[in-house]
Amino acid sequence: MRGLATMLPPAFSLLRSEFNEFLYAPIGEEENDTSLTVLSALARLGLDPWQESARLALLSREKATQSLTAMISTLPNGRWAPSDTCAIAARLIALLPAKSAAALPSLATAQAKYPGSSRLAMLLIAATLGGMIFLTVANLSHPPVPAVPYKAPAAVAPAPPG
Repeated sequence: MRGLATMLPPAFSLLRSEFNEFLYAPIGEEENDTSLTVLSALARLGLDPWQESARLALLSREKATQSLTAMISTLPNGRWAPSDTCAIAARLIALLPAKSAAALPSLATAQAKYPGSSRLAMLLIAATLGGMIFLTVANLSHPPVPAVPYKAPAAVAPAPPG
């Protein structure tokens, strides 16, 4: 397993993500006195935090701030004033890395770097499904063997002495 971890592209290494400062930054406090981070907020909104961070990083600061402001304003239970959401978003957007096209590699980049991996996965899935279909058909073509009731052996009389 250790060799596999060294082969993964940096986008899959969450420990050294360039978005950590942004994702783990607090938005503010919730009604239950807990701090809400950007990571938690994005996850609650049903978004992948790293992909959304990459998307925001590629936008202009103004557009990214507008987008994040809209997201923050939809969050329930926040102890921040609705008028503060734009300032909160601007503070958080400033934590994103500078705009770069390499924020997250595209699917085409990953496929170019690791050719054949998706083809191998599809082949394994097809083989597994084919095997399952074969076993199902093989079991259906043989009628079930009727159960034969168990009969205890008759008591054997001892042989006469002799």
